[in-house]
Amino acid sequence: MTTTRRQFLAMASMGAAGLGLAGCSRGDTGGGDGGGGGGGSDGDSTSLTLTWWGNPTRNQNTTDAIDAFTTENPNFSIEAQPGEWASYWDRLATQTAGNTAPDIIQMDMAYISEYGQRGALLDLAEYGLDTSKFIEGTADSGVIEGTNYGVNAGINSPSVLFNAAMFEELGVDLPDDTTWTWDDWLTTAIAITEASGGEIIGTTAFISNDVMLSAWLRQRGKELFIEGNQPGFDVSDITEWLEYHLQFADAGAMPSASQITEEASLPFDQGRLLTGTAAMSMYWSNQLDAAEAAGGTEYAMLRYPSFDGDATTRKAWYKASMLWSASARTENPEAAVEVINWWVNSTEAAEICLSERGIPANGEIAEHISSMLSEPQQRVAAFIADIEPELGDTPIAPPPGGGQLGSLLLRYSSDLLFDKLTVEEAATGFYDELVTSLGG
Repeated sequence: MTTTRRQFLAMASMGAAGLGLAGCSRGDTGGGDGGGGGGGSDGDSTSLTLTWWGNPTRNQNTTDAIDAFTTENPNFSIEAQPGEWASYWDRLATQTAGNTAPDIIQMDMAYISEYGQRGALLDLAEYGLDTSKFIEGTADSGVIEGTNYGVNAGINSPSVLFNAAMFEELGVDLPDDTTWTWDDWLTTAIAITEASGGEIIGTTAFISNDVMLSAWLRQRGKELFIEGNQPGFDVSDITEWLEYHLQFADAGAMPSASQITEEASLPFDQGRLLTGTAAMSMYWSNQLDAAEAAGGTEYAMLRYPSFDGDATTRKAWYKASMLWSASARTENPEAAVEVINWWVNSTEAAEICLSERGIPANGEIAEHISSMLSEPQQRVAAFIADIEPELGDTPIAPPPGGGQLGSLLLRYSSDLLFDKLTVEEAATGFYDELVTSLGG
C-alpha cells in the first residue's frame, strides 16, 4: 500500500516512534533488515542514494556531477533518484515512513522542520559539514533549534518572469519593476488578456503561491509564520488576498479554476509562461536558465511589486533555493556528508552545476564560476546583487505542519473559484485548518 504525504504526517505526529526512528543510532535500524537509506558499505566500497526534484537542466547537471564525484572517488557509487516537484514529496514521505529514505536528500525550506524535528534528518554538523567559506547569513539556513538539518545549496530570491517579446507584440509596456505595485500587476495582466483577445492569459495564477503571499504579508508588517508554531497573519489578511485575486479571475487575467487545478501537477516545462499561453509568472531567480531552455525564448526577470511603488519597501529576502540534507537512517553518515561537502565547496561541482540551484553560498566558489556563467545566469547574479538594498529579515523556516500551507491554500482557493465557497468561508476554512496542522 502506498503511503501518501498526508499519511506520513499522521505518522510523524506520533514523533520519532511514528517514523520508526525511536532508539535507533547510525547503523542500528531497530530491526533485522538492515533498514534505512539506500547506502551500504562492502569492504572499501560505499554505495549511497541521492534524490532531488528538478527540470531537464538540473537533471543533467546533477547526473554529470555524480559522475564527476564517483570518477574522482571510485570507491563510491551513487544511485540517482530524480523526480518532479509534484510527486517528489509523496515519494519521499513513503520512503521515510518505510525506512528506505535516500541517503542524500534535496530538501526544501518548507519541509525541513517537518522532517528534521521529527527525527528523519541527520545533524550534518556532527559529521563534519564545512560552511567556513559561506557568505555571511547563508550558513544557517538549515539550522533548526541548534541542529543543522540541511546546508544551503544556492542563494535565490523570488522574481517575476515576463515574456518581453509577447508584450512588445501586443503593444503592452513592461512595468518598471522599481516602482510597480500590486495593482499594476492586475492592470498589466488585464491589458495582456484584452490585447490578445483572450488568447493569452495575462499572468499565471499565484493565488495559492505561498511565496507571493509571504511577500504580500511582509509588506504589511506580517509573516507566514512566527515563533511558537503560529501563523503570522489572521483571517482578514487571507480574505484580502483572495479578494485581490478575484479581480484577476473576473477579468480573465489568470487561468480558470479548472486550469489551475490541472496545472498544479504539470512538470516544469509545461508551465503556461514556458508554453507561451501566459505572459508573466512568478519564478525563483535560479530557475531562469531552465525556464529559457524550456521556453525557447528570453524572459525579462523583474522584481515582484510593492504596495507603495517603492522597491526598497518590498521586504525581499535571500532564500536557500533548496538544501542538501542526509537521512537520519543512512548507514554511512560520514560518506553522505563528504558528498554534500564536495557539492557545496568544490570547484568541480560548481563548474558543472554553475548557478542552476542558485548562486553558490560559498563565496570563493561563487567568485570562481562568475566568468563561466551563461548569459541568463549572469543576469541572475546581477539580479541577486541589485536587490541587496531591498532585503528585509529572512523569514523563519515553516514549523512542522507549515509545509502544508501551499496545498491548503490551493484547495480552498480552488473551491472559491469554483463557487463552492464564499471568500469568508475559504479564508476561515484555510486559516483554521492551517492552525490545526500546526498543532494549534
